[in-house]
Amino acid sequence: MKTYVFPGQGAQFVGMGKDLYDNNPLAKEMFEKANEILGFRITDLMFAGTDEDLRQTKVTQPAIFLHSVILAKTLGDQFKPDMTAGHSLGEFSALVAAGALSFEDGLVLVSKRAMAMQKACEATPSTMATVLALPDATVEEICASITDEVVVCANYNCPGQLVISGSIPGIDAACEKLLAAGAKRVLKLKVGGAFHSPLMEPARAELAAAIEATPIHKPACPVYQNVSTKGETDPDTIKTNLIAQLTAPVRWTQSVQNMIADGADHFIELGPGAVLQGLMKKINKEMTTEGMQ
Repeated sequence: MKTYVFPGQGAQFVGMGKDLYDNNPLAKEMFEKANEILGFRITDLMFAGTDEDLRQTKVTQPAIFLHSVILAKTLGDQFKPDMTAGHSLGEFSALVAAGALSFEDGLVLVSKRAMAMQKACEATPSTMATVLALPDATVEEICASITDEVVVCANYNCPGQLVISGSIPGIDAACEKLLAAGAKRVLKLKVGGAFHSPLMEPARAELAAAIEATPIHKPACPVYQNVSTKGETDPDTIKTNLIAQLTAPVRWTQSVQNMIADGADHFIELGPGAVLQGLMKKINKEMTTEGMQ
Protein backbone atom coordinates (compact mmCIF):
# COMPACT_ATOMS: atom_id res chain seq x y z
CA MET A 1 0.00 0.00 0.00
CA LYS A 2 1.26 3.44 -0.96
CA THR A 3 1.71 6.00 1.81
CA TYR A 4 2.66 9.65 1.28
CA VAL A 5 4.43 11.39 4.16
CA PHE A 6 5.14 15.09 4.61
CA PRO A 7 8.07 16.71 6.48
CA GLY A 8 7.95 19.27 9.27
CA GLN A 9 9.95 22.30 10.32
CA GLY A 10 13.69 21.99 9.79
CA ALA A 11 13.54 20.47 6.29
CA GLN A 12 13.67 23.84 4.51
CA PHE A 13 16.47 24.96 2.17
CA VAL A 14 17.04 27.98 -0.07
CA GLY A 15 15.78 27.22 -3.58
CA MET A 16 13.03 24.88 -2.42
CA GLY A 17 10.17 24.69 -4.90
CA LYS A 18 11.85 26.80 -7.60
CA ASP A 19 11.92 24.01 -10.19
CA LEU A 20 8.22 23.43 -9.62
CA TYR A 21 7.46 27.15 -10.05
CA ASP A 22 9.56 27.45 -13.20
CA ASN A 23 8.39 24.28 -14.93
CA ASN A 24 4.80 23.62 -13.90
CA PRO A 25 1.99 26.11 -14.67
CA LEU A 26 -0.28 24.74 -11.91
CA ALA A 27 2.53 25.06 -9.37
CA LYS A 28 3.23 28.64 -10.45
CA GLU A 29 -0.47 29.51 -10.12
CA MET A 30 -0.65 28.00 -6.62
CA PHE A 31 2.55 29.71 -5.45
CA GLU A 32 1.23 33.07 -6.66
CA LYS A 33 -2.09 32.47 -4.92
CA ALA A 34 -0.11 31.77 -1.73
CA ASN A 35 1.73 35.09 -2.10
CA GLU A 36 -1.65 36.85 -2.22
CA ILE A 37 -3.08 34.96 0.78
CA LEU A 38 0.00 35.57 2.94
CA GLY A 39 0.36 39.23 1.93
CA PHE A 40 4.07 38.93 1.11
CA ARG A 41 6.08 37.19 -1.59
CA ILE A 42 7.11 34.06 0.22
CA THR A 43 8.35 32.70 -3.11
CA ASP A 44 11.14 35.31 -3.16
CA LEU A 45 12.35 34.07 0.23
CA MET A 46 12.00 30.40 -0.72
CA PHE A 47 13.78 30.67 -4.05
CA ALA A 48 16.44 33.32 -3.41
CA GLY A 49 16.38 34.30 0.26
CA THR A 50 18.94 33.46 2.92
CA ASP A 51 19.05 30.63 5.45
CA GLU A 52 18.21 33.27 8.05
CA ASP A 53 15.10 34.31 6.10
CA LEU A 54 13.89 30.73 5.96
CA ARG A 55 14.51 30.15 9.66
CA GLN A 56 11.83 32.69 10.61
CA THR A 57 8.90 30.59 11.84
CA LYS A 58 6.39 32.76 9.94
CA VAL A 59 8.29 31.86 6.74
CA THR A 60 9.50 28.33 7.51
CA GLN A 61 6.16 26.72 8.18
CA PRO A 62 4.21 28.10 5.18
CA ALA A 63 7.23 27.46 2.93
CA ILE A 64 7.46 23.76 3.79
CA PHE A 65 3.68 23.39 3.59
CA LEU A 66 3.59 25.01 0.14
CA HIS A 67 6.44 22.94 -1.26
CA SER A 68 4.86 19.71 -0.02
CA VAL A 69 1.25 20.38 -0.98
CA ILE A 70 1.97 21.89 -4.38
CA LEU A 71 4.20 18.93 -5.19
CA ALA A 72 1.33 16.57 -4.35
CA LYS A 73 -1.14 18.61 -6.45
CA THR A 74 1.16 18.58 -9.50
CA LEU A 75 1.16 14.77 -9.49
CA GLY A 76 -2.46 14.89 -10.65
CA ASP A 77 -3.99 11.44 -11.22
CA GLN A 78 -0.70 9.82 -10.16
CA PHE A 79 -1.40 10.90 -6.58
CA LYS A 80 -3.46 8.02 -5.23
CA PRO A 81 -2.54 7.54 -1.58
CA ASP A 82 -3.82 4.63 0.48
CA MET A 83 -2.89 6.68 3.56
CA THR A 84 -1.06 9.92 4.43
CA ALA A 85 0.79 11.29 7.44
CA GLY A 86 2.90 14.29 8.33
CA HIS A 87 5.50 15.04 10.97
CA SER A 88 4.25 17.95 13.14
CA LEU A 89 3.65 20.80 10.65
CA GLY A 90 3.54 18.12 7.93
CA GLU A 91 0.21 16.92 9.30
CA PHE A 92 -1.43 19.98 7.73
CA SER A 93 0.14 19.06 4.37
CA ALA A 94 -1.11 15.48 4.77
CA LEU A 95 -4.66 16.70 5.47
CA VAL A 96 -4.71 18.99 2.42
CA ALA A 97 -3.23 16.29 0.19
CA ALA A 98 -5.93 13.85 1.36
CA GLY A 99 -8.71 16.39 0.68
CA ALA A 100 -9.71 17.02 4.31
CA LEU A 101 -8.66 20.67 4.10
CA SER A 102 -8.68 23.04 1.14
CA PHE A 103 -5.35 24.46 -0.02
CA GLU A 104 -6.39 27.98 0.95
CA ASP A 105 -7.72 27.02 4.40
CA GLY A 106 -4.65 24.88 5.08
CA LEU A 107 -2.30 27.74 4.23
CA VAL A 108 -4.21 30.21 6.42
CA LEU A 109 -4.12 27.78 9.37
CA VAL A 110 -0.41 27.08 8.90
CA SER A 111 0.32 30.81 8.82
CA LYS A 112 -1.76 31.38 11.99
CA ARG A 113 -0.04 28.42 13.64
CA ALA A 114 3.40 29.85 12.83
CA MET A 115 2.49 33.29 14.20
CA ALA A 116 0.95 31.85 17.37
CA MET A 117 3.99 29.64 17.99
CA GLN A 118 6.33 32.57 17.43
CA LYS A 119 4.46 34.60 20.07
CA ALA A 120 4.62 31.71 22.55
CA CYS A 121 8.36 31.35 21.88
CA GLU A 122 8.95 35.03 22.58
CA ALA A 123 6.90 34.91 25.80
CA THR A 124 8.99 32.16 27.41
CA PRO A 125 12.64 31.46 26.50
CA SER A 126 12.73 27.75 25.76
CA THR A 127 14.36 25.17 23.50
CA MET A 128 14.60 21.53 22.40
CA ALA A 129 17.30 18.84 22.28
CA THR A 130 17.80 15.57 20.42
CA VAL A 131 18.70 12.53 22.51
CA LEU A 132 20.43 9.59 20.84
CA ALA A 133 20.73 5.94 21.90
CA LEU A 134 18.65 5.79 25.06
CA PRO A 135 15.41 3.83 25.52
CA ASP A 136 12.28 6.00 25.40
CA ALA A 137 11.34 4.94 28.93
CA THR A 138 14.67 6.17 30.32
CA VAL A 139 14.27 9.58 28.66
CA GLU A 140 10.70 9.82 29.93
CA GLU A 141 11.80 9.00 33.50
CA ILE A 142 14.56 11.62 33.45
CA CYS A 143 12.22 14.31 32.10
CA ALA A 144 9.68 13.45 34.80
CA SER A 145 12.38 13.68 37.48
CA ILE A 146 12.88 17.41 36.80
CA THR A 147 9.95 18.82 38.72
CA ASP A 148 10.87 22.50 39.03
CA GLU A 149 11.04 23.17 35.27
CA VAL A 150 9.07 22.16 32.17
CA VAL A 151 10.77 19.27 30.32
CA VAL A 152 8.86 16.72 28.24
CA CYS A 153 9.39 14.23 25.42
CA ALA A 154 8.29 16.03 22.27
CA ASN A 155 9.18 13.94 19.20
CA TYR A 156 9.39 10.15 19.11
CA ASN A 157 11.24 10.14 15.78
CA CYS A 158 12.55 6.57 15.58
CA PRO A 159 13.97 3.98 17.98
CA GLY A 160 16.95 5.56 19.72
CA GLN A 161 16.15 9.12 18.62
CA LEU A 162 13.90 11.23 20.79
CA VAL A 163 13.56 15.01 21.05
CA ILE A 164 12.89 16.70 24.39
CA SER A 165 11.33 20.13 24.80
CA GLY A 166 11.06 22.65 27.63
CA SER A 167 12.49 25.65 29.44
CA ILE A 168 16.18 26.39 28.93
CA PRO A 169 17.17 25.52 32.55
CA GLY A 170 15.02 22.39 32.32
CA ILE A 171 16.63 21.22 29.08
CA ASP A 172 20.12 21.93 30.47
CA ALA A 173 19.38 19.85 33.59
CA ALA A 174 17.88 17.03 31.53
CA CYS A 175 20.83 16.96 29.12
CA GLU A 176 23.24 16.54 32.02
CA LYS A 177 21.22 13.65 33.45
CA LEU A 178 20.73 12.01 30.03
CA LEU A 179 24.46 11.98 29.31
CA ALA A 180 25.11 10.52 32.76
CA ALA A 181 22.53 7.82 31.97
CA GLY A 182 24.48 6.78 28.87
CA ALA A 183 23.06 8.80 25.99
CA LYS A 184 25.40 8.55 23.00
CA ARG A 185 24.78 12.20 22.19
CA VAL A 186 22.56 15.07 23.36
CA LEU A 187 22.30 17.95 20.91
CA LYS A 188 20.51 21.22 21.68
CA LEU A 189 18.59 22.35 18.61
CA LYS A 190 18.64 25.77 17.00
CA VAL A 191 14.93 26.40 17.46
CA GLY A 192 13.07 29.37 18.87
CA GLY A 193 11.04 27.55 21.48
CA ALA A 194 9.71 24.43 23.16
CA PHE A 195 7.46 23.00 20.46
CA HIS A 196 5.06 20.19 21.45
CA SER A 197 5.29 21.04 25.14
CA PRO A 198 3.01 22.72 27.71
CA LEU A 199 4.86 25.99 26.95
CA MET A 200 2.94 26.08 23.65
CA GLU A 201 -0.40 26.33 25.48
CA PRO A 202 -0.94 30.01 24.51
CA ALA A 203 -0.45 29.06 20.85
CA ARG A 204 -2.75 26.04 21.18
CA ALA A 205 -5.52 28.19 22.66
CA GLU A 206 -5.11 30.80 19.93
CA LEU A 207 -5.10 28.24 17.12
CA ALA A 208 -8.01 26.22 18.52
CA ALA A 209 -10.58 28.87 17.58
CA ALA A 210 -9.22 29.07 14.03
CA ILE A 211 -9.29 25.29 13.60
CA GLU A 212 -12.82 25.06 15.00
CA ALA A 213 -13.99 27.68 12.49
CA THR A 214 -12.36 25.93 9.51
CA PRO A 215 -14.29 23.37 7.44
CA ILE A 216 -12.66 19.93 7.63
CA HIS A 217 -14.07 17.20 5.40
CA LYS A 218 -13.77 13.45 5.39
CA PRO A 219 -10.40 12.71 3.73
CA ALA A 220 -10.08 10.48 0.68
CA CYS A 221 -7.91 8.11 2.72
CA PRO A 222 -6.96 7.68 6.39
CA VAL A 223 -4.63 10.38 7.75
CA TYR A 224 -2.41 9.08 10.55
CA GLN A 225 -2.22 11.86 13.11
CA ASN A 226 0.65 12.63 15.49
CA VAL A 227 -1.52 12.63 18.62
CA SER A 228 -3.58 9.46 18.14
CA THR A 229 -1.08 7.59 15.87
CA LYS A 230 -4.11 6.10 14.10
CA GLY A 231 -5.60 6.51 10.65
CA GLU A 232 -8.35 9.07 11.12
CA THR A 233 -11.24 9.86 8.77
CA ASP A 234 -13.79 11.51 11.07
CA PRO A 235 -13.63 15.33 10.69
CA ASP A 236 -14.42 16.01 14.37
CA THR A 237 -11.68 13.64 15.53
CA ILE A 238 -9.24 15.20 13.07
CA LYS A 239 -10.01 18.68 14.49
CA THR A 240 -9.59 17.52 18.09
CA ASN A 241 -6.22 15.93 17.34
CA LEU A 242 -5.06 18.94 15.33
CA ILE A 243 -5.81 21.27 18.25
CA ALA A 244 -4.07 18.97 20.75
CA GLN A 245 -1.01 18.61 18.53
CA LEU A 246 0.74 21.84 19.56
CA THR A 247 1.19 20.78 23.18
CA ALA A 248 1.27 16.98 22.67
CA PRO A 249 4.23 14.88 21.51
CA VAL A 250 4.73 13.87 17.87
CA ARG A 251 4.49 10.08 18.07
CA TRP A 252 6.07 9.42 14.69
CA THR A 253 7.56 6.01 15.49
CA GLN A 254 4.20 4.71 16.67
CA SER A 255 2.36 6.26 13.69
CA VAL A 256 4.69 4.59 11.18
CA GLN A 257 4.44 1.26 13.01
CA ASN A 258 0.64 1.50 12.87
CA MET A 259 0.71 2.35 9.16
CA ILE A 260 2.88 -0.71 8.51
CA ALA A 261 0.56 -2.89 10.62
CA ASP A 262 -2.34 -1.59 8.50
CA GLY A 263 -0.61 -2.60 5.26
CA ALA A 264 1.76 0.25 4.28
CA ASP A 265 4.87 -1.01 2.52
CA HIS A 266 5.84 1.87 0.20
CA PHE A 267 6.53 5.31 1.69
CA ILE A 268 6.96 8.40 -0.49
CA GLU A 269 8.17 11.64 1.11
CA LEU A 270 6.85 14.78 -0.60
CA GLY A 271 8.57 18.07 0.21
CA PRO A 272 12.00 19.46 1.03
CA GLY A 273 14.77 17.24 2.39
CA ALA A 274 14.87 13.52 3.10
CA VAL A 275 14.57 13.43 6.89
CA LEU A 276 11.52 11.16 6.99
CA GLN A 277 13.06 8.63 4.61
CA GLY A 278 15.96 8.26 7.03
CA LEU A 279 13.62 7.80 9.98
CA MET A 280 11.57 5.20 8.08
CA LYS A 281 14.62 3.03 7.53
CA LYS A 282 15.42 3.17 11.25
CA ILE A 283 11.86 2.23 12.17
CA ASN A 284 11.62 -0.62 9.66
CA LYS A 285 14.41 -1.22 7.16
CA GLU A 286 12.22 -3.56 5.09
CA MET A 287 10.08 -0.69 3.83
CA THR A 288 10.46 0.77 0.35
CA THR A 289 11.12 4.51 0.64
CA GLU A 290 11.59 7.29 -1.89
CA GLY A 291 11.34 11.06 -2.00
CA MET A 292 10.21 13.79 -4.37
CA GLN A 293 11.29 17.43 -4.24
